[in-house]
Amino acid sequence: MAVKNLLKNKVDTILERALTGYDLSPEQGIILLKQTEPSVIAAIHTAADKLRFSQVGDTVTYIINRNINFTNICEQHCNFCAFRRDDGDTGAYSLDWTQIVEKTTDAVKRGATEICMQGGLNPEAKIDGKSLNYYLKLVETIKQEFPQLHLHAFSPQEVQFIARLDGLSYAQVITALQAAGVGSMPGTAAEVLDDQVRRILCPEKINSATWLEIVSTAHQLGLPTTSTMLSGHIETPEQQITHLEKLRSQQQTAINKAYPARITEFILLPFVGQEAPKPLRRRVGRDQPELDSSLLLTAVARIYLGNWIPNHQPSWVKLGIEGATKALNCGCNDIGGTLMEEHITTMAGAIGGTCMEVETLQATITSLGRPYQQRNTLYEKV
Repeated sequence: MAVKNLLKNKVDTILERALTGYDLSPEQGIILLKQTEPSVIAAIHTAADKLRFSQVGDTVTYIINRNINFTNICEQHCNFCAFRRDDGDTGAYSLDWTQIVEKTTDAVKRGATEICMQGGLNPEAKIDGKSLNYYLKLVETIKQEFPQLHLHAFSPQEVQFIARLDGLSYAQVITALQAAGVGSMPGTAAEVLDDQVRRILCPEKINSATWLEIVSTAHQLGLPTTSTMLSGHIETPEQQITHLEKLRSQQQTAINKAYPARITEFILLPFVGQEAPKPLRRRVGRDQPELDSSLLLTAVARIYLGNWIPNHQPSWVKLGIEGATKALNCGCNDIGGTLMEEHITTMAGAIGGTCMEVETLQATITSLGRPYQQRNTLYEKV
């Protein structure tokens, strides 16, 4: 009992310090993530919710957007991915320009302000021998028809892929995409920013330093990014905090050096393993995310990052709308987007669905007694 009380007192001290505006140290973050006592975890949730209110207020935001996964043909073999295919496999696809315009037209009719575009790494997708030309055509196909849309497109991994195939610098790729009409970069392919984890989880992907370098380059060139973490697989609490620390340090650099852009949001992406490759699925030992551990990490992320990255979003695709609703009481201030279609997580076996109606998002927020507000990609009111 004495040890339990001592630990509770230590957690209380950490939370009190956080609530007065101090940043957590990595050691303090690890202490919070290792808690198992329900009352202590509830106190962490409450502190995260108080910080959310003080940092961004009570309004819950959402965005009307469409996800376009333009191809699932991919040269890489990530151990968590059920989406990728080799060219010629059953189910392999690449959308043509007409299909992309049709999907975008439908999105605009339904009120979308954003198209999010990401896809597999297909080395054969080139125009005039250049991969960059293919990606520019993806952007221009949409922007020529719908110049008002914000394109949230192409992760740091995709930027590195283009640069490698075409012999370009990251800055050259990002500048070209910006000029074509890309408005922001998804902070995906981060998985966990710990190279020990990455060697097992995604050995062919860029390492942590390269991911951070590309994000920093984007910020210096005026291209905002988001940030993510794929959690709940093989990573430890220490590695989760390493990830959060790298994101916080990245954002601090962007702010302190007055870069023209920075990270706009943090999104936790709990691992869905139902259709993942068997070795990782066996190692993790469950098909769906563990809600309690996801909510604890959600709360700790708010406490750890909130002074620097104030917008936090759960994944209703991965947690379901009920789990995402609970996350709104654990530090999140945004419920994400309508998506309209989503293939990567759905093919992994997620149960949250592929499309969310605006009315459902609004009703979910209202059920918590909080106001809602439509936003754009950069968290400006619509």
